[in-house]
Amino acid sequence: MTGIETGKTMSKPFQFMGRIRSFRHAFAGLWTMLRSQHNARIHACATLTVIGAGLLWEVTPAEWCWLILAIMAVWTAEAINTAFEFLADATSPDNHPLVKNAKDVAAGAVLISALGAVVIALFVFGPHILDCVR
Repeated sequence: MTGIETGKTMSKPFQFMGRIRSFRHAFAGLWTMLRSQHNARIHACATLTVIGAGLLWEVTPAEWCWLILAIMAVWTAEAINTAFEFLADATSPDNHPLVKNAKDVAAGAVLISALGAVVIALFVFGPHILDCVR
C-alpha cells in the first residue's frame, strides 16, 4: 500500500533542490500577494517608513526587536488572510454569508495586528517624536 492509499504522507529524503524550489514558491507567493492585494502594498510602504524612521532615530537593538516583531505580525496576518481569501473564492465563487463572515474575521485579524503594530511604533518612536517637537 502506498501513502496515498493509507491516507498518510510519505516522508521523502532531504533534497537540496527541493528546498530551493520551496523558497522559490514562497517568494512567488509573496510577489502574488504584493501584486494582488492593495493592503499589502500599504503594509510595504508602512514597513519602509518604519525602517527609515528606525534608521533615522537610531533606535536601540531592543527597539528594533519590537519593530521587527510588529512588522512580522502584520505581514504574517496579511499573508494568511490573502491565502484564505484565495481559497474561499476558489471553493465558493458565489456570494455566501458564511464565506463573507470568514473573510471578515480574517480581515479583522489583520486589523488587530496592524493596530498592535501602531501601538508598538508609538512606544518606540513616541519619545523620539517628542524630542523633535520640544
